[in-house]
Amino acid sequence: MTAEENKDLEAAVRAYVGREVSAPKRGKDDVNLAMIRHWTEVTGDENPVYSDPEFAAKSSKGGIIAPPTMLQIWSMEGYSMCQEPEMDVQRELHKIFDAHGYVGVLGTNTVTEFHRDLRPGDQVTAHTIIDNISERKTTGRGVGYFIETVTKFTDQNGADIGRQVFRVLKFKPNAETAEAKASTAGTAAEKPELPTRIQAPRGHDNAWWWEAIDQGKLMIQRCKGCGALRHPPRPMCGQCNSTEWDAIESSLDGEVYSFTELHYPKFPGYPYPLLCAVVQLREGTRLIANLAGCAPEEVFIGMKVKGKVERVDDKTMLPNFYPA
Repeated sequence: MTAEENKDLEAAVRAYVGREVSAPKRGKDDVNLAMIRHWTEVTGDENPVYSDPEFAAKSSKGGIIAPPTMLQIWSMEGYSMCQEPEMDVQRELHKIFDAHGYVGVLGTNTVTEFHRDLRPGDQVTAHTIIDNISERKTTGRGVGYFIETVTKFTDQNGADIGRQVFRVLKFKPNAETAEAKASTAGTAAEKPELPTRIQAPRGHDNAWWWEAIDQGKLMIQRCKGCGALRHPPRPMCGQCNSTEWDAIESSLDGEVYSFTELHYPKFPGYPYPLLCAVVQLREGTRLIANLAGCAPEEVFIGMKVKGKVERVDDKTMLPNFYPA
């Protein structure tokens, strides 16, 4: 892309900043107990303030509330958007980027603010605008632009209940960029090196877990206060708030709790078909991992699996799970 073409692209996409993605949309369902129950069962959140009327009534909440993390759920379109997605402003913007070669898309981060508790019977309306488009950036995935949207959530009275900032990267995949550079330079001697998979961040709270993985062990954090197991690693127990903990080694025996097949976009460094599962370990905790040694049509909920900590690239060891 020439400098002039890039200038034209940026002028075209920046015209979208400040525009609403679509008119404010009220959720198809009011806040309700059935969806709260489904959510807490899937996430394993056993806080009784979400399910026990008697407990909730005596708590500081004064009654049952919805988990704050469900804020966006109440306004999501559901399966209907996958059948005949309407052409909203955000999709228009993405098509402009696609036409100029920025075909990759990656959700990078989200920040959500919860301004009040939601209770059964509340109605949620979402209103989203395109808030910002960054300058052209060079990232590990390729050259691209960060698109930031802001969604404001209101209740049936128009009162503010929350806000969400969501950021995605529209980019030219690295392999394509490298090939273009090699072609331009006229050097066909070496094939461009494909990028490896994204490296997981290692910090104060999870470095010990990765060190164990590097040694071929899958460890599970255990609270010294109440004995509760937890994953992913975090500094405080969600059951008793203790910050004292140790860890036990997993047997790597488990079963498929949920799974999905990732189709697009395809990234270098990952095997396809790419099967990702929520694995319920025999010890009681769950983790997200890749399934291997089976075809997508062979996987089912409840399938017994056995894990193996394996090297997935030159820098990373990870647990993969195989049919038991």
